[in-house]
Amino acid sequence: MPNLRLLSLLLLLSSMACATIELPKNFQADFTQKITNTKGKIIDYRGKVSFSNERLFKWSYTQPTKKEVCTNGSELLVVDHDLEQVSSYYIARGIDIAKVLDNAKLHSANIYVAKYENKQYTIQLNKQKLHSIAYFDDLENKVQIVFKHMKYGKGDLSEKTMKCNYPKDYDMIRG
Repeated sequence: MPNLRLLSLLLLLSSMACATIELPKNFQADFTQKITNTKGKIIDYRGKVSFSNERLFKWSYTQPTKKEVCTNGSELLVVDHDLEQVSSYYIARGIDIAKVLDNAKLHSANIYVAKYENKQYTIQLNKQKLHSIAYFDDLENKVQIVFKHMKYGKGDLSEKTMKCNYPKDYDMIRG
């Protein structure tokens, strides 16, 4: 399930645009997100992700529930269409991008490891494109995100397409 740790992941991804792992100005991909708790229970999510200009992300979850998670670098919106609810969080403190990049190390031919604030992120590339990211969240759940049909692009994606869309009558929760 998307959470604030996801924000850290998003910021980590954006930080890699300046690192050894080079991301383009934008990318779009299908993704699967597998979360395994400490008792071995697995939850699988699927959807599409878009990234643009190092600050705009949009995760559109399609299975098992319909959700959108969007950020512009200062605010994170989580839209749960099943609950007809929007949660808004202002980002007070993000990842120190320079420190994450300073600690990112090539582990093997296509595997990088980045450590930041007692968290370790494992990043896998496929033909120099982002393939997967794995980490443990704050509840010790193992999170693995695999990207498929990765499309790298030039220039920024439209800000309008990067926003979460929801009906005005959804309940709004400010965090």
